[in-house]
Amino acid sequence: MRSILITGCNRGLGLGLVKHLAERSSPPDNIFATCRDASKATELCALADKSSNIHIIEIDLVYTDNYKRIVDIVSEKVNGAGLNVLFNNAGISSKFTRLGLVKKQQMIDAFLVNTIAPIMLAKAFVPLLKVAAKNAKDKTELSIRRAAIINMTSILGSIVENNDGGFYPYRCSKAALNAATKSMSIDLKTDGILVTCLHPGWVRTDLGGSNAPMDVDTSINCILNTLNSLTERHTGCFVQYDGKILPWK
Repeated sequence: MRSILITGCNRGLGLGLVKHLAERSSPPDNIFATCRDASKATELCALADKSSNIHIIEIDLVYTDNYKRIVDIVSEKVNGAGLNVLFNNAGISSKFTRLGLVKKQQMIDAFLVNTIAPIMLAKAFVPLLKVAAKNAKDKTELSIRRAAIINMTSILGSIVENNDGGFYPYRCSKAALNAATKSMSIDLKTDGILVTCLHPGWVRTDLGGSNAPMDVDTSINCILNTLNSLTERHTGCFVQYDGKILPWK
């Protein structure tokens, strides 16, 4: 892929994606990395200082009316080539929220960041994704080398795998993102755009916590291998970091 935009790159999996992509033997020509405040994203800025293909874009994804500005920045940089991959990674969680403790604002915040923002960002970038799909050498297959939307989800968004309850804001917002992913995959298939949601595993990040069994590097290595293996049979699917297809419900 020549270009990728990743949201939520100040830490955790987003930062790991930027780092690993930049270190590849054939990195993307353009890696667009969003964060809310670049002055607090010291590791990301250090990576950008070393790699001219990393472009940091400051934006708070809560403010969806500002998405046109991101699209304009990306459009200028790719210079007619389009955007190959939109990776909706940014997300928020809350503590293990039982029914008696869940608050309305927690639900609102989770849906805004975890569900609404990825949908609206996908809507904003569809024109550039379509350009990339049309410019691809191979127009018969769906892949990240052509055009793709990857939505970072979680096994906690699976209904059938919910054996512990709780986590109302996070579970509900990720289940809704999964539903949106399925709809996008249908709506955009004829445009040559692959759409998949991806479970990164339980990873030791600020969101995953210190007890998680997997480190960021392991998860990202698996994710990048899986991304490269995605084909038309994966569009509209719920895929685990190692390529396993998970149950939707």
